Amino acid sequence: MRLHTKLMLGMSILIISLGIILEYTFTNIMETKLKTEMGDQALSLAQSISNMPTIKEAFSAKNPAAIIQPIVEKIRKQVDAEFIVIGNRNEVRYSHPNPARIGQKMVGGDNDEVFKGKSVVSESIGTLGPSLRGKAPIFSNGNVIGVVSVGFLQKEIHHDVVKIQRKIFVATLIVLVGGLLAAQLISLNIKRAIFGLEPKEIAWMYQEKHAIIESIHEGIIAIDTNGRMTVVNETAHKILKEPLDILLRGKKIEDALENTHLLDVVETGQAEYDQEIFIHGEVYLANRIPIFGRNGQVIGAVASFRNKSELSKLLQELSHVKAYAEGLRAQTHEYSNRLYTLLGLIQLGSYKEAIEFISKEVDFAQGFIHFLMKEIPDPIIAGFILGKVSLASELKIHFLVDRESSFQDVPKEINRETLVTIIGNLINNAFDAVRDNGKEEKNVTLFLTDLGKELIIEVEDNGKGISLADQERIFQAGFTTKNTVSNAGIGLSLVQKAIRDLEGYVTLSSEKGEGTIFTVAIPKSRGCLHEEEPRYRSVNC
Repeated sequence: MRLHTKLMLGMSILIISLGIILEYTFTNIMETKLKTEMGDQALSLAQSISNMPTIKEAFSAKNPAAIIQPIVEKIRKQVDAEFIVIGNRNEVRYSHPNPARIGQKMVGGDNDEVFKGKSVVSESIGTLGPSLRGKAPIFSNGNVIGVVSVGFLQKEIHHDVVKIQRKIFVATLIVLVGGLLAAQLISLNIKRAIFGLEPKEIAWMYQEKHAIIESIHEGIIAIDTNGRMTVVNETAHKILKEPLDILLRGKKIEDALENTHLLDVVETGQAEYDQEIFIHGEVYLANRIPIFGRNGQVIGAVASFRNKSELSKLLQELSHVKAYAEGLRAQTHEYSNRLYTLLGLIQLGSYKEAIEFISKEVDFAQGFIHFLMKEIPDPIIAGFILGKVSLASELKIHFLVDRESSFQDVPKEINRETLVTIIGNLINNAFDAVRDNGKEEKNVTLFLTDLGKELIIEVEDNGKGISLADQERIFQAGFTTKNTVSNAGIGLSLVQKAIRDLEGYVTLSSEKGEGTIFTVAIPKSRGCLHEEEPRYRSVNC
């Protein structure tokens, strides 16, 4: 059933029910009130007639009815009573609206208390029908000599009650029509406020929204214009380190999280994207968006929070994929060139030179690969370095892996992808440094060693070097000295984070115009380095 129909039906039932209750209540009240008023009126009139001297004296006459009937009928017509009957101790009538019934015995059987000297109000059925009677005794010398009975028919009371019922019915009908019109207006306003949706649709959308919000990996917090939280998902609870059983909804945003700038977004109506915020010592990227109402006014704001380290990890994975792709492309290009050289020698008939060329290439490749397999047995690291060798060949860079390198004793606990991130970004940084060094020789050397308690990674280049001013900022995210390179300023910041995760440190030795050496030390066991050991050291040559 639609909301509009429910409202109309509900309003109709309510108004009709109220009308029935009011009619029943007022009918009973008015009927009781009318009976009381008529009873009091009848009793008062009966008492007044019973005290009339003329009536009392008439009882001693030969024909009391001849004296009493004219007097009583005149009074009855003046007060508009249904009947006034006077009878003696034997209940014989001396007066009656119907003269034919004078002399007959009174009907009703309600005179016993009156003959005891009491005035009463009673309901009984007489010759004229059900009536409400006021009865009073007639005294003479202290003795009850007769009774006065003044009555009003109950059908007159019922007639007055019916008039009241009709008025209540008309009033109820008017209220019903007005209520239906009000229900119509209310339903239209409600439908407009809820965008024409039905309650079932709203309930379904609420459940759907709740499921969507809870399925989002990011923390979601929404506030109203007063800064009170209206939505806080499970991830946001975890970020704020608040148990799920604690209700945050309805609380001020400042009580749960400081410096959110959500209230600023509410005031300005301007969205903010990818803003860093510290929450319990961790860096999160926050997006803040205003919520606009139907009239275009800001009615709240919503913020999403994502741990920056997760984005860094994603960037690392993307850089690995990019490095692998570049390595494969370089290797393909390099071997393509060699195949063309071999094809040319064969076509020229220089078979001896072709055989020597092949032997030389095979010896070099097998020797280098044998060296990598022996000294760097980890396939992930060795394969990555091999790809960089191919890339360097394509870029006309002399990339040398020091034959004194040894990386055999790398603990299983150390993440290989993190090591690849460190080595790869340092090599990429060195390649970029030598490509525009202005020298004929573009040399990059990689040295790896696992002797002692630390893993040592050293990358040296003969680039232009790094100034002292830049050395203090080189590891900041987004800082770069390469003005023409897009997406620069990320690699070294990823290196620093990876080293921090492995509890190591990095030293930088550079001389302007001569080159740079990055040296990374990573403990084989957690906690081996002293706490005062700096994560970064700059050593100027």
